[in-house]
Amino acid sequence: MKGRQGLFFVKTDWWYVERIVWLVAGTDVLLSSLFTFLVNPNWAFSMLFVGLCSILVALTGFCIVGNVMYFLGATPLLPAEVRRGGEQRRLYFMQTDRWYLERYIYIFVGVNLSLSSLLARFHSAYWLYFTGFVGMATIFFAFTGFCIMANFLYRIGAEPRMCRNI
Repeated sequence: MKGRQGLFFVKTDWWYVERIVWLVAGTDVLLSSLFTFLVNPNWAFSMLFVGLCSILVALTGFCIVGNVMYFLGATPLLPAEVRRGGEQRRLYFMQTDRWYLERYIYIFVGVNLSLSSLLARFHSAYWLYFTGFVGMATIFFAFTGFCIMANFLYRIGAEPRMCRNI
């Protein structure tokens, strides 16, 4: 990987499957962080589920929320293959032909959410600051197209699939 200059932003001119997934995941993580702190520590398992789903997306391309959005008519930006032999594919899978920046984000977020949610549940509620930050950052990413982690990966040379540069 070769380093770059500039900022990395994803497209925000329309709501595509991946962008809606970030909004849903970020909202779940942020609300689950609050509920874990205010209501019941077992809400941390909701964040663990989001983390494990994020790892699943990075490794297989299959996304539960992405498929719901796809069935509801949202168009994916990074489909593995939308059409097969001229007919519409029934399930949505994100591209997994090679490791690119957006897949690194899914794996990074998944591992960090999984670990921090378990630490928040079984070790210290202070870990909820981290999960809350991840939730807010993911929501911010969905609305603005800017992500701190994505820019770090972009700067060190990870190749993006859905970016624009400033």
